[in-house]
Amino acid sequence: MAETMIRMEGLTRRYGEITAVDGLHLNIRRGEVFGLLGPNGAGKTTTVLMLLGMTQPDEGQAFIGGFDCTRQPISVKQITGYLPDQVGFYPDMTGRQNLRFVGRLNGLEGERLERSIDALLERVGMTQAADRKTSNYSRGMKQRLGIADVLMKDPQIIIMDEPTLGIDPEGMRELLALIRQLAQEDGRTVLISSHQLHQVQQICDRVGIFVKGKLIACGSIGELAQQLMSEGNYILELEAFPEDEGLYRILREAGPVDIIEQEKEMLLVHSKKDCHKEIIAQLLMNGYDLRRLRQRGGDLDEIYRKYFEKAGDSYEGSTARGKTAGAALYSVFQAAGRRFAKK
Repeated sequence: MAETMIRMEGLTRRYGEITAVDGLHLNIRRGEVFGLLGPNGAGKTTTVLMLLGMTQPDEGQAFIGGFDCTRQPISVKQITGYLPDQVGFYPDMTGRQNLRFVGRLNGLEGERLERSIDALLERVGMTQAADRKTSNYSRGMKQRLGIADVLMKDPQIIIMDEPTLGIDPEGMRELLALIRQLAQEDGRTVLISSHQLHQVQQICDRVGIFVKGKLIACGSIGELAQQLMSEGNYILELEAFPEDEGLYRILREAGPVDIIEQEKEMLLVHSKKDCHKEIIAQLLMNGYDLRRLRQRGGDLDEIYRKYFEKAGDSYEGSTARGKTAGAALYSVFQAAGRRFAKK
């Protein structure tokens, strides 16, 4: 069993009458990439603030690497790196100069510092752009330099806020591969706060779905899909010809079918059990041309939508994103690092 690196026990934070985080219990293991999913205002940023010791919970406790996030915030910051959705660098300095500045804040000097800078620039694919001013960097380049910035202090845990937001497909592919390396090759624990479901699905070992301050589901994509199916949430995508009354009769008689609805050129068959085998057999026996048959449930977007519906919330607009506190949080976190470095 892998060591638990992030542990939250009944973590609760209120702002007046609003409960931003409500009794959060969650364990994240060493070497795991965990995706925290939820709309703007779900409580993700408040959770991160409590993990980094920048706001105190009203109830419960949080631990990172065994350190109490409230009582031992400096120890937490020593082993934790934070990458906001909008990384801030000094625009008139080059990428290399920015890393050199951060390295010195973390106690590195001389040849050791320069070796670390070179190694990190190579790892994130930024060697060729290292001596260009960061004001000329694309968003993807800034995100990759941001990872190098975070790795400068060799953290055991990395917290990322929307790391792939606004990045072109090729840059996204490279960044996702790098994040997987951080966990698989380095053994680092990575917590990603995001609403970009497709990207999260590619790299996360487990995900937690966060709605109105509550963690309403947690597990691997397969586990969440299986849980929904075990509760009688089966949806079959089907396209067959001809689409006549006989087709609808076969579908209704194949099992406990609740709803048959049209979605573009296909039918969605909602049922309380998996009845795809019966449907295939009856369609072929009755001479229908079966052009499409797929069981929904293994896709994170569908899982996300279903859990939102179970929570009584609306999926539409749930991924909308307003201004986040990421940049401000990053500034505070870096400032805390500077204070620590000066001691």
